[in-house]
Amino acid sequence: MLPSHVTSDLIVVTDQSTDESFRVAQEIVQESGIVIEIEAGCVGTARALGVQLALERYEGPRKLCWLANTDADCEVPVTWLEDQMEYAKTGVAAVAGIIDVDSFIDHDSSVPDRFRLSYLIHSDGTHPHVHGANFGVRADVYLQAGGWQDLPSAEDLDLWRRLKIGIHQRISDASLCVLTSGRRIGRAPLGFADALAAHNGVTG
Repeated sequence: MLPSHVTSDLIVVTDQSTDESFRVAQEIVQESGIVIEIEAGCVGTARALGVQLALERYEGPRKLCWLANTDADCEVPVTWLEDQMEYAKTGVAAVAGIIDVDSFIDHDSSVPDRFRLSYLIHSDGTHPHVHGANFGVRADVYLQAGGWQDLPSAEDLDLWRRLKIGIHQRISDASLCVLTSGRRIGRAPLGFADALAAHNGVTG
């Protein structure tokens, strides 16, 4: 649970959705935030709009606002926000977590092992991955970097590289893990779904 002095605002952006995501999100969010529909067909645009709305609704100093990002096909831990807040309290301005896959049912039987063997985690608990599905950044730093760009994929890595902060203010922590969909066909071109699907049909 977040400390009593911390407020939260949930912003959900559905982009070219063809299912019941918008309705379901409205039922879940209710008075805790806002849900909007767009037809951009671009993950970077959707993320940028979500943050823009969040900042328009936030009345405090940008340096006290934390932007925690995830995706609709993900499940975050109960302590997800708390864990990011713990880093923020120490002066960290951006965190990149990792992802795990909820199910490999759409993939060859060898894919789970291939994925986990190739998904690098360093011995000290850091990692080289950047996922928009598990990405936190302080609002002032986000704005200084220029925010999410209108990119159809790799918008997360692009923003991470543009953050104007020192190495000690940017943390990649494998203990921050989000569960994501194991779907074989994703929305973003050359996104995680494509990377996961590439493990199929591999021998040797």
